[in-house]
Amino acid sequence: MENWKSKFQNLIGEIDDVSDSLRARLRKIGDFGDFGDELTIVPYLGYGTTDKFILSGRVLEDKGAIATSDADSRWENLRNLYRRFATDEVAGARVRARFQTVETEAVADAEGYFNVELNTGDANGGDAPFRDVELELLEPIGENGQTARAVGRVLVPPATAKFGVISDLDDTVIVTNVTNRLKMFLTVALLNEHTRLPFKGVAAFYRALQNGATGAENNPIFYVSSSPWNLYSPLAEFLRIHKIPLGALFLKDFGNQTVFAPGDHMSHKLSNIETILKTYPHLPFVLIGDSGERDPEIYRETVKKYPQRIRAVYIRSINTKSERVAAIDKLIEEIAETGCQLVLAPDTVFAAAHAAAEKLISTDALAAVREEKQENEIAPSAREIGEEEI
Repeated sequence: MENWKSKFQNLIGEIDDVSDSLRARLRKIGDFGDFGDELTIVPYLGYGTTDKFILSGRVLEDKGAIATSDADSRWENLRNLYRRFATDEVAGARVRARFQTVETEAVADAEGYFNVELNTGDANGGDAPFRDVELELLEPIGENGQTARAVGRVLVPPATAKFGVISDLDDTVIVTNVTNRLKMFLTVALLNEHTRLPFKGVAAFYRALQNGATGAENNPIFYVSSSPWNLYSPLAEFLRIHKIPLGALFLKDFGNQTVFAPGDHMSHKLSNIETILKTYPHLPFVLIGDSGERDPEIYRETVKKYPQRIRAVYIRSINTKSERVAAIDKLIEEIAETGCQLVLAPDTVFAAAHAAAEKLISTDALAAVREEKQENEIAPSAREIGEEEI
């Protein structure tokens, strides 16, 4: 079964590669010296320190913004999902990034992705947790002869931060049903950022962690997920709509050797978690995930390598099979030997209560998490895809 699944996933990735190549060849055959559509820079929220910014993004032909609402039909959501993956990327595009007087250039890869590092040195960015970086497309030039521009944002933890948070997204923050592949597909394909649901109380919990025990710490949050970069915009919009703190997202390319590469899920997460820990060596971290896939094992490896850097590990319990619970019980014992705690939480309030006891959040914030969870339980939940709808 797993071998069949891997072959199928690799086939999907190869189809994506062939599709990209075919569109590029058709453009050349048609003698399109300029691109038929205007060009756009899609920046992803970056991260960094006062000395160095790291920012990535993608250069695409502009097909127009994909507007969604809570009134969209399932067919409209499915069509919009297709549009997010059927992008016309601009390989080899040259992008210039500038922050105050500091600037650098980057060249996009075959998928249109670019990555810039700005050594800001003594540039004064103030105390704001987000810094604006000006982006300009130098080559190629769009059909109208105008240069594409955009503003990227970089998360820089302020001096008040006491710890950072590294969190999964699917079935940790947002209901995805990863343990049921059919329900997962239906959830992602037929709903959108307005109609997909966060777990009850999660917005208040993440705001509490961001604020910390004092209420004014402005602790940074990083989201590490195996979702493809094509879904960056709806995921970021989902966080905004549901008042979940925005943070840098670490996602994956949609292709044969990335999203669908066998065994790459764990290495992707581990490498990005290590990048974050090395970027902020003075900060301890809280890790949050779920029991649906490999988050507990990934976090166990992180704690073993950085035992003094992890304040707590919170795992949302979504897989209640006895063998999975037994496996996590063993992980709890292993992690306890390092002096850290892995907490298997049945809901958000349970995790928040532990966080309050560990002085990661305030007791007032714990009350807010309880209140939000109760409000979420009263609110209509018909937008969720239930078993009866499959």
